[in-house]
Amino acid sequence: MWSHYGGFTALTFLRVGTLDEPSALPPDVHIYTRSKLPWIALPPDVPAFEAYYDSKKLWPAESLTRRRALFG
Repeated sequence: MWSHYGGFTALTFLRVGTLDEPSALPPDVHIYTRSKLPWIALPPDVPAFEAYYDSKKLWPAESLTRRRALFG
């Protein structure tokens, strides 16, 4: 239902696919695409990464501000 990356339990990523209406929150990024099946087509207008990504480069300023409040 959720993930903690890098052992940081103060920051939780909710798995949208576990919600009753996951289509209400489309993905803003695709990660770990190196293991996706070849017949899965990702939308060209959504960033995709073979592994994880540098959130400091991709996240909105508002999200980065909240993250700094958590981690200093």
